[in-house]
Amino acid sequence: MVKSRLMNRSTLGSTIIGVVPKEPGNESDELNTLHSIGTAAVVVQVTGTNWPQPAYTLLATGLCRFKVEEILQETPYPVAKVKQLDKLRGLEDDASVKMSAELEDLAEEFREHASRLVNLLDISIPVVGKLKRMLDSLPTEHLPDVAVSIVKASYAEKIQVLDALDLAERFKKTLPLLSRQIEGLKLLQKARKNSLNQNKQNSKAISMKKVMRKLNDESSLDEDDDELSELEEKIRSANMPAEADKAAMKELKRLKRMPQQMPEHAMIRNYLDLMVELPWSKMTSDSLDIKQARKYLDEDHYGLDKLKKRVIEYLAVRQLKNELKGPILCFVGPPGVGKTSIGRSIAQTLGREFHRIALGGVCDQSDIRGHRRTYIGSMPGRIVQGLKQVGVKNPVFLLDEIDKLTTSLHGDPAAALLEVLDPEQNHAFVDHYLNTPFDLSQVLFIATANTMATIPGALLDRMELISIPGYTQEEKVHIALRHLCPKQLKEHGLTMEQLQITDDAIQCIASKYSREAGVRTLERRIAAVCRAVAVRVAESRGETTDPEKDKDLPPEMPIVIDENAIEDILGPPMYESETSERLSQPGVAIGLAWTPMGGEILYVEASKVEDRSDGKLTLTGQLGDVMKESANLAFNWVRAHAKKVRSKLDLQRELMERCGLHVHFPAGAISKDGPSAGVTIVTVIVSLFAERCVRSDTAMTGEVTLRGLVLPVGGIKEKVLGAHRAGLTRVILPSRNQKDLHDVPDNIKSAMSFIFVRQLEEVLQAAFEGGFPHLSATESAINEAAPSKL
Repeated sequence: MVKSRLMNRSTLGSTIIGVVPKEPGNESDELNTLHSIGTAAVVVQVTGTNWPQPAYTLLATGLCRFKVEEILQETPYPVAKVKQLDKLRGLEDDASVKMSAELEDLAEEFREHASRLVNLLDISIPVVGKLKRMLDSLPTEHLPDVAVSIVKASYAEKIQVLDALDLAERFKKTLPLLSRQIEGLKLLQKARKNSLNQNKQNSKAISMKKVMRKLNDESSLDEDDDELSELEEKIRSANMPAEADKAAMKELKRLKRMPQQMPEHAMIRNYLDLMVELPWSKMTSDSLDIKQARKYLDEDHYGLDKLKKRVIEYLAVRQLKNELKGPILCFVGPPGVGKTSIGRSIAQTLGREFHRIALGGVCDQSDIRGHRRTYIGSMPGRIVQGLKQVGVKNPVFLLDEIDKLTTSLHGDPAAALLEVLDPEQNHAFVDHYLNTPFDLSQVLFIATANTMATIPGALLDRMELISIPGYTQEEKVHIALRHLCPKQLKEHGLTMEQLQITDDAIQCIASKYSREAGVRTLERRIAAVCRAVAVRVAESRGETTDPEKDKDLPPEMPIVIDENAIEDILGPPMYESETSERLSQPGVAIGLAWTPMGGEILYVEASKVEDRSDGKLTLTGQLGDVMKESANLAFNWVRAHAKKVRSKLDLQRELMERCGLHVHFPAGAISKDGPSAGVTIVTVIVSLFAERCVRSDTAMTGEVTLRGLVLPVGGIKEKVLGAHRAGLTRVILPSRNQKDLHDVPDNIKSAMSFIFVRQLEEVLQAAFEGGFPHLSATESAINEAAPSKL
């Protein structure tokens, strides 16, 4: 806007502003983009607000046209020198305006068009009535300016009317706009009339659609009756037990009486669909060829003799009696020993369907028993869903990771499994969704677990436990050559003509790069070797004629991997024997521990703390309460016997009375608990105060009592295998654990020597080189029999 000083300003008594439009197509705010012709106006009203940002609206009354001649000022507001182009509106009468005949004809024609335009509008609207009265009393020279403001015209067309200084020219430019608006209103009225007619036709069509819908509903009822009849036939042909058939027919009668629009209709329909899809009587016939079954099991898995024996026994009894209930087996062992894969192999051997249910992390009993149908989104449990999926009532169900069930606010899933895994109850298993008994007695349930410690006792009692302790070194090598290498070669796109791994290389990987009970790490190391060879094979396929590049190509196939190549590919060995180094000084001994990952060796260290006078015992290494009690018991036993037999243990008795003792179990990040470290702690304390080293080839396990007796412990096979993997050759065991060596492979027993002991004195005689000549088991027994005489 340009503030201007026009002539006759004193007669108006108000400041006049100039309203100047922008040039068409230019959106810039600069003054040089303004149009040359504008309108002088007087501000009548100002409205607006300062929040959230300033915004104002001016209501102005136009006076006349002017032309901008020169910009005098740009800030703080623009001021321009202008020239008036027509007379001020309202200062002269219409009678003083002299018009030619041509101009009068144009004005008369314009008034007719304006009247036709107003007549096409809705006269009941107050604004339209006011507009009609204004057009009747408006002076002729102002008609084009008012008309162009009420018709629909483009910005450029309005600028053309503003630029028309001659009144006749202004009429000529405005008349086409007025005619176009009149035609547009006529078309709009015609469209409205057609729309009303179309609405009438639509209402007739809607009524016809209602009639057709009614007819379709009647036909859909007939179709629904056909579906219900088909569903009833399926129920009758499903061979359900009497109780299930009665429940299904009852729900079918409810469904027939219920309208389709009710939400319960879909729920009952889903329930009946599940009932007819369950295998109430469908079974697969078992493959009862025992010789062939034994062959399949030996081909799929190496070792696992106890497990295979149990499966063959089941087949033999099933061959003699067809009504044998499916047993509930639980394979307990460390990861990677083939618990899950053996379940799949058993299903293939029996010729049965296989279904796996992963129970790790399940915390809702509804996952086992299902939801009641009163809940929205209810569904059956995993047992019933698995039966529906396999389609037979005698599959092999693998309940994987049953020791990792957890409890929550939604119940205990382990408690829900009590009925499923009880051979005396699962013939009438009731799922909450079905709410009718289902026979699970023909299902062969196989559960897997890493440890029995987290399985509730009631659930553990219902299963037949089969321990899979892990593989020996020889078994690992055999499995790698027989199963893992061909599998990895296939997965990496290699053949025996391209890669060959020697037996010594496999032995090196098993002993120096994987020291676990299973074979998963061994398989990863073999996969790393295959990847390294795959790179060389892929490079060799790139054909080149450059003799310099030919030097870098791999040798002729096959590529043979030996022990030296293993170290180049996998790096330095991860596991090396450190027993000789660790046991080179007094106060260190090797114990044996059972873990869910298999048996492991456990170093126990002790040190004297001479700045203490109270003989306090300090224990470190994240120990449980049972192991702490064993350490206190061992320390007290050694001190008591040092006083009784005096120098026969060659102990520094005086030093023991005034020194403290610090016993440490390395690997403090791993929690340790259990009584089987008792004999090891006694040996460590005696080694420390007698200043004698324990034999570096010996490990020991056993619980001790205050009387010096060595009690049996569990996990003997796992512990012996762990000692063998660590390269130890002597193991001190409680004499009552001698029967547990029956499960240890013969090659392990022939490579190791076992010392069975009943008392701690026998442990000390066997743990030290040369023993204690002055200490005999006989004298110790006498001392124990008559402690009051010492």
